[in-house]
Amino acid sequence: MAIQLNHTIVSARDPLASATFLSEILGCAAPVPFGPFQGVTVDNGVTLDYIRDDGEFPVQHFAFLVSEEEFDVIFERIRARGLNYWADPRHALAGRINHNDRGRGVYWDDPDGHVLEILTRPYGSGGGTG
Repeated sequence: MAIQLNHTIVSARDPLASATFLSEILGCAAPVPFGPFQGVTVDNGVTLDYIRDDGEFPVQHFAFLVSEEEFDVIFERIRARGLNYWADPRHALAGRINHNDRGRGVYWDDPDGHVLEILTRPYGSGGGTG
């Protein structure tokens, strides 16, 4: 059997709200409850399992590889909601997308401050940044 990531746990103040936010922006199925979790499954079968955490938790980064067409649809959802977005994970290049590796990428924050990203080419696959 090949090694595959199956799921990861994501801390959230309101797991259902955060999981719903992600599923709506990406266009995935609605979150599925499982015990204390609200799970969002992406197309390669990996599940992001949101769990309530009322304490301090570190900001995490989640990147999703999408097609050019999916990028357009998702990016429009980001803009339609009036969300801030950046071309970089440190939020220095506001209101822009990047063209790293001859693709496109953009970052935005979820309700808990986790950094989300969509990109059309894996980093290192196309040579160069832009």
